[in-house]
Amino acid sequence: MSQKKTILLVDDDIDLLENTSYMVKSMGYDVVTAEDGLDAVSKYKEISPNLTIMDIKMPKMDGFDAFFKIKQFDPDANVVLITAFSMDEKKHLKAKSMFLLGTIHKPYSFEQLEEIVLKYA
Repeated sequence: MSQKKTILLVDDDIDLLENTSYMVKSMGYDVVTAEDGLDAVSKYKEISPNLTIMDIKMPKMDGFDAFFKIKQFDPDANVVLITAFSMDEKKHLKAKSMFLLGTIHKPYSFEQLEEIVLKYA
């Protein structure tokens, strides 16, 4: 019997987090959510999700720093970052060198989200 795949969704925008969670659950995946980078790293270590989709701009720890910590813990982690703003190019290049899967821009469509999940989860 195959186990459901788990997606970790991370965003400090609670409404967006709930909507995205609903969309991913409707695709048949288990979803765990976090509201900041510190919580994301902690939950990643607990559940080892198949895919992490994480906002960049968040309180406590941004998405890039959380990505770097997750990759230290699990070099094979599948992570996609989300942004509504311009990115720190230096951090973005470092993340790409550490096999960041990609970046999607807000607002994103259900189709974009579905494509990412189906491709990487």
